[in-house]
Order: sequence, then C-alpha cells, then structure tokens
Amino acid sequence: MATTLRITEIFHSLQGEANTVGIPTVFIRLTGCPLRCVYCDTAYAFTGGEKMTVADIVAQVRRHQCQYITVTGGEPLAQPGCHELMTALVDEGFKVSLETSGALNVSLVDPRVVKVMDLKTPSSGEMDKNLYQNIAHLTSQDQVKFVIGDQADYEWAKAILNEYQLDQRCHILFSPVMGLQNPTELAEKILQDHLNVRFQIQLHKLLWNDAQGK
Repeated sequence: MATTLRITEIFHSLQGEANTVGIPTVFIRLTGCPLRCVYCDTAYAFTGGEKMTVADIVAQVRRHQCQYITVTGGEPLAQPGCHELMTALVDEGFKVSLETSGALNVSLVDPRVVKVMDLKTPSSGEMDKNLYQNIAHLTSQDQVKFVIGDQADYEWAKAILNEYQLDQRCHILFSPVMGLQNPTELAEKILQDHLNVRFQIQLHKLLWNDAQGK
C-alpha cells in the first residue's frame, strides 16, 4: 500500500529564514504538531489537511519547477511517512531541508537532507520538550535555530550555545519573535557579545505580512 501523509498546503514562495533566505522554494507543510509554542504562527496546520501519497506530493512539487524544497509543519516528523517523502525528494535531485522542532528523533533523517532544528527557548513554553540527544546527529550542513522573545531567552540560548559548542558543529540562527523582541536590540546584543551566529528576520513576514501560503 502506498504511503500517505496529511498535507496542509504545498506552495511556492521565497525562503523566509535559515541560510537559504530569499531563495525561491517549494514548501510542503505537513499537518499536526505535538507542541504548542506560545508564539506559534502556524496553528492552522495543527488539524485538517488532505491525505496525499508520496508520489502525488512529488508530482505536485515537480510542477513548480523549483530546485529547493522545504518540508515543514506543524512538526513534520510527527508523521512517520515524512522520512519516505524526504528520501523520494532527494532521489529526484531536489535540494531538501527539514524544519523540525527538535522534540522528535532526527537520527533517521536522510543524511542528504539539511536539518533546520529549532531548540525551544524558555518563552516558547515548550523548552522541556527539547531532545538534546539530537545534537549528536547534526552535521556541518545543518542549522540550529533559537527563537528569541526576551532577555531570558537570549541568555539561555548563549548558555546552550556554549555548553554544546554548537557553533563548532553547525550553523546557528538567532531569530527575534516579531512583536516581542526588538530586532535591532537583538542584533546589537549579538555584536556586543561577539557571537558566532547568523541574525535573521523572517523575510516572508516583511514581504507578505505573514499571509498563509506565502
């Protein structure tokens, strides 16, 4: 029987974050998430969606004629078929990244897929869900994202960065929570503390005011 996944949306846009920001990308948003972060901006993906086979998803992605693919959610790894989908996409020659909360095991992710793992900061309300064992499965192509909502988040992120020497393992992203953390202040803190991280603002929110499907 063909593997199916529940899909909230598939759309073509510019990558709004991570180290491929600004690059045209096809986003595959899987339905469902076991976390409930305070600042979540994709709660519409918690339920609903449409069941699709891996073959149908790949066929729809092909029609966009785009090299970069991001598998996101929700939490995409909450659906076991996500692994088969990502492998099918890289087998087709696409450049694939996975956006994951870091709360679920990433050790089985196809090594050709770039993992963008979000370590949950204190203000998210889900910090206790972080699976720190995942760090051992990150490589130099992967990325860890810290979403910063306040000073406590910033200090915590710095401590985790130092404890695990994350900047020696993979790329590090610091992203302000829109409406909570002043982005200029966060940028100045990064410079003052000489952090080896990439500052990012979610490009899609600036361009399309966080419109769904963009």
